[in-house]
Amino acid sequence: MKGNNPYLVVILIQAIYAAMFLLSKAAFDHGMNNFIFVFYRQAIATIFLTPFTFFFEWKTAPPMPFWTFCKIFFLSFFGITLSLDVYGIGLIYTSATLAAATTNCLPVITFFLALLLRIESLKIKTSSGIAKLIGIVACLGGAATLAFYKGPSLRFLSHFHLLDYQKSLQHQGHAQSGAWIKGCFIMLLSNTFFGLWLVLQAFIIKGYPSKLLFTTLQCFLSSIQSLVIALAVERDFEQWKLGWNIRLLAVIYCGIMVTGVTYYLQTWVIEKKGPVFLAMSTPLALIITILASATVFGEIISLGSVLGGMVLILGLYSVLWGKNREHMPKATQDVEQQTSGK
Repeated sequence: MKGNNPYLVVILIQAIYAAMFLLSKAAFDHGMNNFIFVFYRQAIATIFLTPFTFFFEWKTAPPMPFWTFCKIFFLSFFGITLSLDVYGIGLIYTSATLAAATTNCLPVITFFLALLLRIESLKIKTSSGIAKLIGIVACLGGAATLAFYKGPSLRFLSHFHLLDYQKSLQHQGHAQSGAWIKGCFIMLLSNTFFGLWLVLQAFIIKGYPSKLLFTTLQCFLSSIQSLVIALAVERDFEQWKLGWNIRLLAVIYCGIMVTGVTYYLQTWVIEKKGPVFLAMSTPLALIITILASATVFGEIISLGSVLGGMVLILGLYSVLWGKNREHMPKATQDVEQQTSGK
């Protein structure tokens, strides 16, 4: 069971992200400013993580060199602050399902960034390399199917019209193609920043292994950065007020569960399995988002969503098979090759 922990953790991470897609979209549709939203979620995450950091790692954490602090500052700025700000803009133009769909470009972006930085390798002549390549192509194909092919609707799920979202989701389906295309490109830019964050973390963690302090510091720096951006963009202080509504729920959830808990879990997974392993689990968030959108928010599932989701799952397991084969002892691989050749 211990060896399967990374697999269970990535499933939990993607389930948390699926809820983030839905709650964030609901908050933005109810008038929440995107830049203020990012500041609040980062500030709440910092407040949530700080006591745990002091209790578990403050005395054991190694001294942090100034150069390492500078690396973490810029990593937080590009990988968290800009990624979240740009993501929020893209989400306003699209829907929760489309946001989850475009996130599936993240494995490809992360893989190529990792190739450039020589963290990952791709040997086309080996079975593991072929499997990873097939999985990446399948992820692209699945995401493209979800984005460009709808097909007939599948009305086999019960719809609970929570938060009066049925009409808004139907309206999103008839949104102008120009706004949708703009949202997709903005989401792609956000995923590029996030992929860079995943890859560069691997270098910093090796030199500074205190994961909890590392995560808390990123949240703290990001909260300051996002505050400066939010103040520059939004001067109406009425927009900064939070009531007992979906906006407050989304901020608290994203601050504690996504930015606080999930970022730490991601750092742990990256240390254990590498950044591409984490990125390749993103299709799971899309599947969960589609099901939740249909059963909770009343969105009608199309045939394209089901087919695209199936292709994404096949691609995910193809890449995971290739990565697992790479970690097999060479003697075991030779025996399998001899057996398959008979």
